[in-house]
Amino acid sequence: MQGAGAPRGQGASPAQTGALRQPWVLLLTYALASVELVCLFMQFSVLPYLSRSLGLDTITFGYLQTTFGLLQLLGGPLFGRFADQHGARAAFTVSFLAASALYLLLAAACSPALPGVALLFASRLPALLMHTLPAAQMVVADLSTPEERPAALGRLGLCFGVGTIVGSLLGGNLSAACGIQCPPFVAFVANLLGAALSFTCIPASTKGTGAHGQAAPAGGPQASVFDLKAISRLLLRPGILPVFLVKVISGFPSGLFMVMFSIVCMDFFQLEATQASYLTSFFGVLLMVTQGLVIGRLSRRFSEAALLRASTLVFIVVGLAMALMSNVFHFCLLMPGLVFSLCTLNVVTDSMLTKAVSASDTGTMLGLCAAVQPLTRTLGPTLGGLLYRRFGVPVFGHVQFAVNFLVLLVLWRQPVPQKTDKVR
Repeated sequence: MQGAGAPRGQGASPAQTGALRQPWVLLLTYALASVELVCLFMQFSVLPYLSRSLGLDTITFGYLQTTFGLLQLLGGPLFGRFADQHGARAAFTVSFLAASALYLLLAAACSPALPGVALLFASRLPALLMHTLPAAQMVVADLSTPEERPAALGRLGLCFGVGTIVGSLLGGNLSAACGIQCPPFVAFVANLLGAALSFTCIPASTKGTGAHGQAAPAGGPQASVFDLKAISRLLLRPGILPVFLVKVISGFPSGLFMVMFSIVCMDFFQLEATQASYLTSFFGVLLMVTQGLVIGRLSRRFSEAALLRASTLVFIVVGLAMALMSNVFHFCLLMPGLVFSLCTLNVVTDSMLTKAVSASDTGTMLGLCAAVQPLTRTLGPTLGGLLYRRFGVPVFGHVQFAVNFLVLLVLWRQPVPQKTDKVR
């Protein structure tokens, strides 16, 4: 593919550099991320019903979800490294083609003439290469200045909100009107279109195009995509591991609760499926407003370290409230604080981590960041299920309070280092 070597320090031509600075590249990136997230939430909305129709029990469905999370966990860092080495065009195209394969297998699993359960599990395998959002984050990080980066990354929250709301509504309505096979097939066609747009419209490389970027040295040896030592060494660079650990540890309790959210809605809140979808839509709206409007403005007024401490502090308050809540109205009151903390933690840590590495490693770094959520989805069903069964919903609030209280103490005594790109 043309321009595959550009991310490794081959300078872009003046014409290409000018094209990359045009707003349409970022707009197309946001649009492609929105398409993939809409399709992903369409899948989430029909997958439980498809599994039930194929006779899967709760334990087997948990294995299915764990398989998806584990593959995304393993694929995130490798895909990020692939994006760094082969460029944005290749990353987007491969991700959309992998998603197309997943949705095609999922649609085939709906057919009564085919072995549905085997195809359902086989449909999880392309998840290893399904990482459109990290690819979009890499492009945004490459094309934004350090000062603009938190706001630019935050706008991807608008894409996530669109995916949550539109994807959930489309999945339910299409399956009700045209059958359960329709949403996966629509997602298959949409991802093929995304692959075509990526291959024809996304620049081959977005590395080294801004004045803030730092490319890898020209002519240096190109390590393999599967070089795990190179990935692990990235975490051991100064200023990276403390921020990464804060990202993982501080967000894990709330991630644990979100993994069990559907069970909590059914058992604790006593909600019907329609009511639960309204609650999910409310979550999506809050996500769009917080990441699209609030975080960008806050990042211009406060330092990233201050925002990181603020997110941890709000996590503590929300944890206390969650331990005391008794109905869905209480949860609606604390949801803005929960969304603010989650969004601020993710956007600020992503921004800090990409600033702490050279432009040639932003994809790998974002791939590592993208592995955090699959880690929660892998460990969450088992750990969350045990905690919920033994202690009930309040335990999630207690864990969130205790963990983030310790994180806040550490941040107060040893603030995380503030780093910016090394070359202006």
